Amino acid sequence: MNVLKFGIIGCGRIAQRHAEHIQKTGKLIAVCDIDEKKAAALGAKYEAFPYKGVKDMLAAHRDLDVVAVCSPNGLHATHSIQALKAGFHVLCEKPMALSVQDCGDMINTAEKANRRLFIVKQNRFNPPVAAVKKMIEEDRLGKIYSAQLNCFWNRNDEYYKNSWKGTRDLDGGTLFTQFSHFIDLLYWIIGDVKEVQSFFGNYHHQGIIEFEDTGCISLKFYNGAIGTINYTVNSFGKNMEGSLAIFGEKGTVKIGGQYLNELEYQKIDGFEIKDLPPGNPPNNYGQYFGSMSNHDKVYKNVTEVLTNGGVIATNGFEGLKTVEIIDKIYSAGKIS
Repeated sequence: MNVLKFGIIGCGRIAQRHAEHIQKTGKLIAVCDIDEKKAAALGAKYEAFPYKGVKDMLAAHRDLDVVAVCSPNGLHATHSIQALKAGFHVLCEKPMALSVQDCGDMINTAEKANRRLFIVKQNRFNPPVAAVKKMIEEDRLGKIYSAQLNCFWNRNDEYYKNSWKGTRDLDGGTLFTQFSHFIDLLYWIIGDVKEVQSFFGNYHHQGIIEFEDTGCISLKFYNGAIGTINYTVNSFGKNMEGSLAIFGEKGTVKIGGQYLNELEYQKIDGFEIKDLPPGNPPNNYGQYFGSMSNHDKVYKNVTEVLTNGGVIATNGFEGLKTVEIIDKIYSAGKIS
């Protein structure tokens, strides 16, 4: 099997995670960041060529197979399209982009270039999430009546200091940066969203971020189910909960913990989820924790698809649907 060669655009915190797993499945050849020190440090660690400009990196390394886009949210579309047009496959971090239009442009560019566009949605690999998805596909819950998604995390002032995070243009909003994985799982497990009512507030981060830090959402799905999303980054001192409770005709189940990493309870007619393997720990960023660290499985899928004809785990269309649902949520309310 040929070893895949990778480049990384954006050398921030999540890029460290990508580089670590690239080295386990392929070879990191080049890295790029407008902060030359960050590019130099990551490049030195993995013996990869550092660049300041994206065009320079893409032009210098025609032997690359895949470019991982780890830049700020608002640049995902621009950098993905650049890499696709240059002839490389792309693995784009979440969120895919900050607008449905940009997502569509990314998908169209990939099609025209005959390249694959992978979207990072690592929480799909959490053992309880995968088990509940499989159970619902087997119709063990029957008709889904309702679902409740809770996301109670902490992001303090320090998190946003001297950063693109918190800005509307590059961050986009709390649902994009903190909770897009959770919205993806709601779509993946329950279905597409038809109607939305939203209420938002910025209670603890006024003058620090340009959007909400708290939201309360009511949803109606195309399949007839109803649901709620309650989220905040004002949980005092630490992350508390990331959970999804599902109520169906033949059962009730809740995936919980801080990161949708535990099966909290279940009562299902004639069935029980058993013997779940332990999940990976959450991403540790020093002062705070992020979603579950399943990037190893993401890179395993990329390798399987590109070298062995595997099935892509999360494609561009699914990435677009997450952004579309977030767009519906934000369009349905204003910050109070």
